Order: sequence, then structure tokens, then C-alpha cells
Amino acid sequence: MNFIQTIGTKTLAFIQTLGANALFLLNILLLLPQSLLRPRLTVRQMYFSGVLSVLIIAVSGLFVGMVIGLQGYTQLAKFKSADVLGFMVAASLLRELGPVLAAILFASSAGGAMTSEIGLMKTTEQLEAMNVMAVNPVARVVAPRFWAGVISMPLLACIFNVAGIYGGYLVGVEWLGLDAGIFWSNMQNNIDVSYDVINGLIKSLCFGTAVALIAVYQGFHCVPTAEGILRASTRTVVSSALAVLALDFILTAFMFT
Repeated sequence: MNFIQTIGTKTLAFIQTLGANALFLLNILLLLPQSLLRPRLTVRQMYFSGVLSVLIIAVSGLFVGMVIGLQGYTQLAKFKSADVLGFMVAASLLRELGPVLAAILFASSAGGAMTSEIGLMKTTEQLEAMNVMAVNPVARVVAPRFWAGVISMPLLACIFNVAGIYGGYLVGVEWLGLDAGIFWSNMQNNIDVSYDVINGLIKSLCFGTAVALIAVYQGFHCVPTAEGILRASTRTVVSSALAVLALDFILTAFMFT
């Protein structure tokens, strides 16, 4: 009975958390007109969450593409099918690995930073001071960071994909000697814009929404202590990774089946 009670308690807590996140998202969406009146705040947060994450995204994408190119060439060569290496690298990155890995890296870097920053503002009572001055902290602090994450994520996923494809090219063509024309022509002939590229961008947009929402929610509702901020940042990274993987399965089931 204790085991069943524990499962029920955890399930109810999970449902309550989902509902609280949904209401928080609704609150942010209702404040969209105010966010549009202050675009500088969003652009500033796009720099901190997006531009400062470009290096880790690009380098990670390059090495992931190199690994895919090396492993793919090794396996395809056994069946005399190394010519399709370009298509395999591009399809793997555009459909799955690009959006998923970019979102997890984004959650680890920018997501944790968002949570820590908002949590620190709550700990130092800056959010309460905004309420006293009749300034909505959700509109002034939370919404710009949320929209910056939503906008930045597809762009970062594109950078990851480009770097990954170039990494596959370096290994397959420059190192292993595959013909460059065959590499690019197979990729161009088999990659469909609407099926592969657009669906990948839709995935990255959904992932960015989930990661940004989790990050700002955890920061806004964290316990206002140093330990509370640390735990909130940890929950952001873990919850974002799980949410991205779960959403990836659901979106893949609808898009590619």
C-alpha cells in the first residue's frame, strides 16, 4: 500500500506541475503585447541565451557530424554503399540529432543561466521591488527570456546542422577520400525541404518553447536561497532533457510515420 501511495503522490505532483507550467505559459502569452512594445529586452536576452551559446553549439555539431561520418562510412563501405554518406549525415542531423542535441546543450548552458538569474533576482527581492513599483515582473523579466529562448533555439539548431554536415564532409571527403560531387549530389537529391528541414525546424521550435518555459518557471518559483537556486538550476537541466526526449518521440511519431 505504501508503494501504491507513493506512486499516486508522485503522479499527482507531476500533474500539478504540468498544470502550473501551463498556467504560467498562458500568463506569458497574455503578456505578449507588452513584450512587443519592449523589443530591446528580448533582443538583449537573445544575445545572452543565443549568441553566447553559438560556440558550444557549433563545436559540438562539428564533432557529432565527424563521428556520424566516420561511423557511417565504416558501415556503409561493408555494403558498397558509401556514396550515400552525405544523405545519411544530413538526414540524421536534420531529422533527429540536430534539434535534440542542440536543445539539450541549450538547456545546459542558457537554460540553467536563465533559472539562476531569475532565482537570484527573487532571492535579492528584486521581483518584489518590481511589484511595489507596479511593474509586472513576469512581463519585465520572464517574458523577454522566454521569447529569446523560443526564437534562439531554431537558429542554434540550424547552426548545429550546418556544422555537423561540414564535419561529415571533412571526414568523408577530405579524410576518407569520398568524391565531393557524389557526397553533395546524394544529399541534395534525397533531402526534402518540407519533410526533413521544415519538420526539423518545427521540432527545434517546440524544444525551445519547452526548455525556455521550464527554465523561467523554475527560476520564478524557486526557493529564495542559494541552495534553492542550485536545486532549481539542476531541475531545469534534468527536466528539460527529459522533456526534449519525450517531445522528440511524440513529434517523430506524427511527422515521420
